[in-house]
Amino acid sequence: MNLWSFLQDPASWVGPDGIGARIVEHLVYTGLSLLIATAVSVVLGVIVGHFRAGNLLVVGTSNAARAIPTLGLVVLVVTLLGTGITPVVLALTVLAIPPILNATSTGVREADPGAVHAARALGMTTWQVIWRVELPLATPLIVSGIRSATLQVVSTATVAALAASGGLGRLVVDGQRLGASGYPEMFAGAVLVAALAIVLDVALGSVVWGLRRRRSRIGRTAAELDSAPAAETTPA
Repeated sequence: MNLWSFLQDPASWVGPDGIGARIVEHLVYTGLSLLIATAVSVVLGVIVGHFRAGNLLVVGTSNAARAIPTLGLVVLVVTLLGTGITPVVLALTVLAIPPILNATSTGVREADPGAVHAARALGMTTWQVIWRVELPLATPLIVSGIRSATLQVVSTATVAALAASGGLGRLVVDGQRLGASGYPEMFAGAVLVAALAIVLDVALGSVVWGLRRRRSRIGRTAAELDSAPAAETTPA
């Protein structure tokens, strides 16, 4: 049986060890990790970006976290917490935080100063400025950070199989145990991980494109409104 025969075989997709179940498990690991990482990163990123506090520390820590060996981190967490979904999600969350945190802090810090000053002139409080002005302006960059984290998490979640967990990595591990007869299963796992990463990347890329277009339209509308009074007072 070759790769395509394995993927086209209906028996490969059903059951608790089938491709369908493995894809769902992979998405669960990825989704939980990104959800936790986004919640933590956005809160910290807003604090760092708005108040300009601890930026060098956050950037340095984030860059250092990217250098952590994935397999070593998973082995360490499994050694401390045991096998199961918890250590896998925790390890993936650690890997997902740096790109989202950097994107959030940068997006909030570099929000349009004119819009921020205008919001303050209208009497908005600090948290209203953050919630209504800075975060909306930073959203495209935040989603870009989530996009980068997603690619890393999807590929790294393959090693969840080494922690006695599921996901598409089980196809690779189980196929390896079968020797030469398991090559189609191993290759299928690798191809499906790559395909899943591409699909998620394209989807999030479309979201980023839409958010940037929306922000551009808002900016043009605001500029037109600002120039309208000046046009009316121009002598005929």
